[in-house]
Amino acid sequence: MVTFLAGGTGTPKLLAGSSDVFSPATTTVVANTGDDIELGGHLVCPDLDTMLFLDGGELDRETWWGIADDSAETHDELHRLAGEAGLRTGPQFLPEAAQTAGRDIARWRRFSGVAEFMHIGDRDRAVHITRTSLLDSGHSLTEVTRRLADAFGLDRRLLPMSDDPVATMIQTPDGELHFQEWWVGRNGEPPVEAVDFRGSNEATTTDAVREALSDPVVIGPSNPVTSIGPMLAVDGIPEALDETPVVAVSPFVEDRVFSGPAADLMAGVGRAPSTAGVAEAYPFADAFVLDTADGTELDRPVVRTDTSLDIHADADRVARAVETALAEVV
Repeated sequence: MVTFLAGGTGTPKLLAGSSDVFSPATTTVVANTGDDIELGGHLVCPDLDTMLFLDGGELDRETWWGIADDSAETHDELHRLAGEAGLRTGPQFLPEAAQTAGRDIARWRRFSGVAEFMHIGDRDRAVHITRTSLLDSGHSLTEVTRRLADAFGLDRRLLPMSDDPVATMIQTPDGELHFQEWWVGRNGEPPVEAVDFRGSNEATTTDAVREALSDPVVIGPSNPVTSIGPMLAVDGIPEALDETPVVAVSPFVEDRVFSGPAADLMAGVGRAPSTAGVAEAYPFADAFVLDTADGTELDRPVVRTDTSLDIHADADRVARAVETALAEVV
């Protein structure tokens, strides 16, 4: 058994073509929930959903978000209504009093659904409605995720990092923004001054996650700050990683990031935006997989390969390098 920590698109891309190396039936994915938001009253869990749709054979592989060929009539109608009614558009964080009202799992993540700033397809929305309704019925996020995984026919075990709310908040010169507003609503602007994981001091991991982290762990080429950082802020997860073999795949080639805002976020929190900075952020990692063009010297075992993940065959190649690295530390 092997457990993957997943956030963003890096780890899902690795898993998309790695079944010959890491069978879904013998792997677990623990997904970041710091990016989750409540949009128009429905809880959206982007990193859980990417894995849900990927392993369910429904993921849009062009965007790595949402369901392939999904219609969007509700989304389009929301924008039409806002335009006709002269309503404000763009990300609208609800007032502070509303952030702590209602369901606890959505605390500090609440956005208006008026002219929703995230594109939600119709079938995708059905998942969010089902999830939210089950949560309101008293089920935990772990239990709800299991039910949804059954509905999509997953062989792989999929777990949220916690049943408690953790909100990734970006500190900027213009004030505090939720990660989704900063990244999706404002395209990664303004500059990052700091990143906080609101709620992490009260959040704890679950028995299911603790059990999963007793197996060897792989951290794919995900963003160390906002994809993996929220997990490391939850009580119980760093301690578990200290006690188990961990292999990490760098999302950088020296100081060049493959995709996404990792470089800006790393610099914003005072870490070198590079493979060396990733190694510093992961002191618990026992070995790394680096790109063949990455000459970074580390104080831990390194396996090198072409770490690009553009096509199915890339994932198999990187997965085999991960397997080699695991063999050195298990």
